[in-house]
Amino acid sequence: MPLFTALAFRARRTVGLAPLVSAAVFTAAVLTAPAAHAQFTPPPAGTQVHDPSALKPPAGSRVAIVEWEDMECPDCARANPLLREAADKYHIPWVRHDFPLSFHPWSFQAAVNARWFDTKSKKLGDDYRDAIFDAQPQLGEDPAKMSDFTQKFASDHGIAFPFNVDPQGKLAAEVKADYALGQRVGIEHTPTIWVVTDHSKGAPFVEVVDRTKLFQLIDQAIADTRGAAPAKTTAKK
Repeated sequence: MPLFTALAFRARRTVGLAPLVSAAVFTAAVLTAPAAHAQFTPPPAGTQVHDPSALKPPAGSRVAIVEWEDMECPDCARANPLLREAADKYHIPWVRHDFPLSFHPWSFQAAVNARWFDTKSKKLGDDYRDAIFDAQPQLGEDPAKMSDFTQKFASDHGIAFPFNVDPQGKLAAEVKADYALGQRVGIEHTPTIWVVTDHSKGAPFVEVVDRTKLFQLIDQAIADTRGAAPAKTTAKK
């Protein structure tokens, strides 16, 4: 199924007073974008990168994993434990970008929710993302189940989840900005994963098309950057 179909985000119950109008506007915007592959189509041999500016490690790191994900995407859920294991094993950053697909009923709202948890702590936001992926089979395509799951996740962590999670639409805007960034890079499917480097003797970024080779690619990236200074923090004006 093409990503950019004429289907709008379906009306649904979301967590609290979710930004339904914002989601509808987001859908209208992506309908005008070029066609892309859904998560269940075979990924291409490699993404044609148009803008590589986002394919670099965070400041202070030589090597990182960069991913664009959809929280309702089954293949993203399958990849998630491996990426978490790799980040923990190699002690490298795992940069997670949002790319919610328009035909998934609750993926956009889940991304907004994750960013709300990020405001409490980045670890809590990532724990929520991981928990959503783990629970994906039970949630199905039901926004109400995702809503109930989110409320329980917050309660289990001693946090009161607000009735209106994003009153000013700032979190939704961040999700849309990530999506737009993915479009500029050339994202055509989820998950799309790269091993990226700074001051490398090899390729500055390599797409992980075959996930069984993820650790091998990270080993090579570390070898290629050995002795290089980590990426510098840009001074704020």
